[in-house]
Amino acid sequence: MPPPVPSILLIDDEPSLLESLSILFGRRGYRVDTAQSGRAGIRQLKKERPDVVVSDIKMPEVTGIDVLKAAREVDLFLPVILITARADVDTAVQALNEGAFQYIQKPFENRELLAKVEDALQLRSRMSSLAVPATAKRETVREERPESLPVGQSAAFNEALGMARSVAPTESTVLLQGESGVGKEVFARLLHQLSNRAEGPFVTINCGALPEQLLESELFGHVKGSFTGAIRDKDGMFKVAQGGTFFLDEVGETTLAIQVKLLRVLQEREIIAVGATTPEKVNVRIIAATNKDLEKEVARGTFRQDLFYRLNVIPMLIPALRERREDIPLLMDHFLAKRGMEKGRDRMTKRALDALLAYHWPGNVRELENAMERLMILHPTGKIDFDDLPKKIQQGEPKTLVTDAPPATPTMEILEKAYIKWVLETTDGNKARAAEILGIDTSTLYRKIDRYSL
Repeated sequence: MPPPVPSILLIDDEPSLLESLSILFGRRGYRVDTAQSGRAGIRQLKKERPDVVVSDIKMPEVTGIDVLKAAREVDLFLPVILITARADVDTAVQALNEGAFQYIQKPFENRELLAKVEDALQLRSRMSSLAVPATAKRETVREERPESLPVGQSAAFNEALGMARSVAPTESTVLLQGESGVGKEVFARLLHQLSNRAEGPFVTINCGALPEQLLESELFGHVKGSFTGAIRDKDGMFKVAQGGTFFLDEVGETTLAIQVKLLRVLQEREIIAVGATTPEKVNVRIIAATNKDLEKEVARGTFRQDLFYRLNVIPMLIPALRERREDIPLLMDHFLAKRGMEKGRDRMTKRALDALLAYHWPGNVRELENAMERLMILHPTGKIDFDDLPKKIQQGEPKTLVTDAPPATPTMEILEKAYIKWVLETTDGNKARAAEILGIDTSTLYRKIDRYSL
């Protein structure tokens, strides 16, 4: 049975452009649907469920941004490519932060647009191979996605997800930042599954779980007799990850000696096994993660500056659970579905659910999963009430102890931190909007959030 013909929905208020693009994609064998307004385009995408949407940004009444939002409601993983004029580039960049797949600037070459659509279809195909149904509604995607995929619908979550979709097809090194338990490994797996290396291995190691000598051997391998107990040659994880992705979790826990060797891998793409003298080439994409502020570690002298710059090519901040509280019910359902149980929110009284939503969750998603597992073990049937929750959740968010009075004359750093915090609170954590208000780009805002531990 032949594979289905990819479908493209073209949305533009210029009939001549719609006609020329229809001919372009039709000749390439695509099934093409068109709409001459944003409102008609939204109706069409809800009805037809295309594989890719190509939409103009600037249209009367209903814009391309509105189309993007509607598309993400219909299908979280539907790629949307936006066509923009030079004056609307800032809007297009904001759209990327909100989950657009790509944008293309007028005037454009046909081959450039065709290439972007082909990339979008490849992403679509990889998502389908992960058993995420292309025609599923948003709710179904959340409930039926594989365990290895992140779960959420909040603005903070969608921002991280959009970033992941954008950088996954590249070969660039990614540094995942965020508190312990936020799900950095889940996002690392998503980056691998959406990359061109998806057919290769995904290898992970916790750099903080092993002493230096053992970590060195695990990473780079060793030759027989190189140290006591080395009774045979052993391949390291970098070799095991050939052709795939290597996830270095808690990279901030490595010693300076290990950091030198990691730097060599990133610079030269080669390793030297413990006890060996000949380097070996490796073909891996590196994704690293840390819950530390590596810039502060560089200042302290505990982390090499050159390695930090090599790892920090694409920084990605994974939000804490308290920054995406609206995702808590979805995560509850997800964790219980893994155990074949009914929806979590249906088992909770309103008072219990309100307490779960109000809790600070210092352990983030991992703590929530553990809490749900405990509740289901202790209360396998019937409603779960407030009194059934752990005491710390009943007591709510811990009070912050003020140990130092604010200085009479605050520094510029204190003022900047307070202002950024206020803007983030007023925008409900929408970092794209906050960056716009602050007059900085989103990557700069991420660095300041990390620097000030916001």
